Amino acid sequence: MLLRTILAAATTVTALLVPATAAQAAAPRTATAVTATADGSTLAAAGANPVIVVGGLIGISIAYEPLDARLSLDGYRVFIYELPDLGVGDIRESARALSSYVDRVRAATGAAKVDLVTHSEGGLVSRWYVKYLGGADKVDHYISLGTPQYGTYVANIINFVGLGSCVGVVACQQMSIGSSFLADLNSGDDTPGTVRWTTVRTWQDELVRPVDNAVLADGASNVLVQGWCPLRVVGHVGLVLDGTTYSIIRQALTDAPIRPDCFAL
Repeated sequence: MLLRTILAAATTVTALLVPATAAQAAAPRTATAVTATADGSTLAAAGANPVIVVGGLIGISIAYEPLDARLSLDGYRVFIYELPDLGVGDIRESARALSSYVDRVRAATGAAKVDLVTHSEGGLVSRWYVKYLGGADKVDHYISLGTPQYGTYVANIINFVGLGSCVGVVACQQMSIGSSFLADLNSGDDTPGTVRWTTVRTWQDELVRPVDNAVLADGASNVLVQGWCPLRVVGHVGLVLDGTTYSIIRQALTDAPIRPDCFAL
């Protein structure tokens, strides 16, 4: 029943943004006022920041509509950012495009800041934007789901087995452990500015290896799904759809204590 509700809500989205034109940022949703509770189970979204869901490598926007629908049902104004060329190019260029997109959302909604809920490569794109392109003054919350903050051996293995340097995919090369891109991104403070930083990871992530490369230092809240819910099975893509993960997102967005709901659908 919950899944049908979420999918039905996704089909009614009227303010979904993709990075094609500035005109698409002109009709944001109107947030619904609700009352917050201490555990974040109900959110006070009337005055909340717009939420931009930043997709990952090959992450088409429709894949994030169930997450969009959950956030919308909680009263948030939600926008989906599909990475240019589905994220196969230079992550730094994707971050520049994200910078323009954030400005369009802020102009359309009148919001001073936005919250970023990011998946996989989208978390690296967003971190580059915050760290090097002025995003620290425009982002309130940063939440990453399965982002290889310090790289992944999966990218290195592609080269090892003889398929070339990530089969020519620049973003894959940049996500390889030891890449010059990650050296630049991870130099100095992991969590610059006044942004509230949260990372979410899962032991069953088949694309981020080692799994703990999905965490940030310097004061970030790093949440391992199985650290709270040992029997919860969630894969890399599943982080976008998983109810327990969503309970973490809701709490992080309202600065509530992180107490994941292990039985959420």
